[in-house]
Amino acid sequence: MTTAVLFIFAILSFAGNPAFAQQPAQPVAPVPPTQPSVPPATAPSVTTPAKGIPTKPIPGYLIIGTVFNENALSFPGVEVRVRRKDEKKYRWQTATNSRGEFALRVPEDHEYEVLVHVKKYQDQTRAVTTANGDTQQRLSIKLEPVNSAKTGAKP
Repeated sequence: MTTAVLFIFAILSFAGNPAFAQQPAQPVAPVPPTQPSVPPATAPSVTTPAKGIPTKPIPGYLIIGTVFNENALSFPGVEVRVRRKDEKKYRWQTATNSRGEFALRVPEDHEYEVLVHVKKYQDQTRAVTTANGDTQQRLSIKLEPVNSAKTGAKP
């Protein structure tokens, strides 16, 4: 019993002492960021060739666009192919992203044909001329479903 009384007395004496009273924490001044001891690596330049590896110039014309379905909603996963107007084979291809957008870089001073293709929809073709002095052309393409009555295709 004496031990319990001494213990309670010790707790009460510490609680009454201002040195042991809980004080609010003082705000600490922010520490300025330090500079790294090693300088950051610079990104390699596109025009600077690596040892013995020839570099190709980046084509200067950008064909960008958005593909929509028949309800005017963006259409992801649509195949987009581009070829020069006088060629049969398609040289560039991509697919639309989750927002129905695509982008392709092609060389300037040519005429191109952009083909948009997806199953159960009619193919759309657009002509793009890069010789007009611009650096890009934006396309907006709306796809229509294949009419199953005319072609016999299943929807």
